[in-house]
Amino acid sequence: MNAITLREVFSERTGGHAADASHAPHLGPAVDWLCRAQDATGSGGIARGYSLVWSPYFQTRGWEPAYPETTGYIVPTLMAAARVLHRDELLDRALRAAKWECEIQMPSGAIQGGVLGQEVSPAIFNTGQVIFGWLAAYQCTGTAKFAAAAERAATYLASRLHTDGIWHRDQSQFARKGASLYNARTAWAMAEAGVRLENTALTAAASRSLHAIAQRQLQSSWFPDCCLTDPERPLLHTLAYAIRGLLEGGRVLGDPALVDHASAAAAAIAAEVDEAGRLPGRFGEDWRPAARWSCLTGEAQMAGIWIRLYEITGEPYWLEPVPRVLQHLKSTQNREADDPGLRGGIKGSDPLGGEYGPYEVLSWATKFFVDALVRHDRVLAGTPTATDDVMLLA
Repeated sequence: MNAITLREVFSERTGGHAADASHAPHLGPAVDWLCRAQDATGSGGIARGYSLVWSPYFQTRGWEPAYPETTGYIVPTLMAAARVLHRDELLDRALRAAKWECEIQMPSGAIQGGVLGQEVSPAIFNTGQVIFGWLAAYQCTGTAKFAAAAERAATYLASRLHTDGIWHRDQSQFARKGASLYNARTAWAMAEAGVRLENTALTAAASRSLHAIAQRQLQSSWFPDCCLTDPERPLLHTLAYAIRGLLEGGRVLGDPALVDHASAAAAAIAAEVDEAGRLPGRFGEDWRPAARWSCLTGEAQMAGIWIRLYEITGEPYWLEPVPRVLQHLKSTQNREADDPGLRGGIKGSDPLGGEYGPYEVLSWATKFFVDALVRHDRVLAGTPTATDDVMLLA
């Protein structure tokens, strides 16, 4: 423990940080944190996160190496933020990140698991997430190399998909073997590539995968085999990956049954939001709360999912839990810290020493927080996401 970390722990125990009622005072600092995370790597890629204490895994404290997976889906987030904040340099950053992903794409079309500098091996999930960045870059620029990179990656994904609709090969070496259902988000990426690049083989493969995942969803709407570490108590984070994949995959493919599968799970989680806007970090079968700490990444994802369900279905009840959850997330964001790796970012867990990303500020937690703030502001202003908006890929 160091002084910065001790102060953060003390702040948590005394009510958290000041939370503004409006989103703009929180949005800017979060985007600035993402910019510093990119500058820290010197490559165009975005750092995995920032460790507030000595990390035995990375053997350091401070900024962690560039992370291809999260850099990929941060690209559309930066593009959307550029428009909202009127900051053209954010678009430049997004395109620099997308070009970096092209440079590190493997000959097979895959993207490696883990961070830069670790042993290079293909990872299905990571590849899917980078497709979102390439498609966003292609939409914004019309540059053919981004479309080509996305199609190569999606073709690789289709080639590795088993006849049962589940990916069994080329799972990340950094995730538990057998974890598969959160790859609904990968299938969504493949569906987006198929529709946008007019490749029907990709949309057919995406549909097969999404329906296979939906069939494995239990009657309670809970997902087995949907966690990086614990199949009996999946993380809210990976559950949200599965829900968003089914939701957006259903939208892209025009398949309302997939949207219904996502809706059932999203409703079950909404019922567990407490008065303070907190959610358990893990859920057991039948949506039994299975952790006393909160997974902040998952909370930000769920806020975004409920907003998207409102946009897709028009049902206002989906917005009910959003303000409380966003208020809780804001109360965990330190906007005053001297430490640039803490200031403005979103931590892995609340409290800080919780099981997910302990004592770390995470690039993907911050990304999903930004997405949720931008989406909520649009809904409040009566300007929901348009069908050609790059935010659909965020």
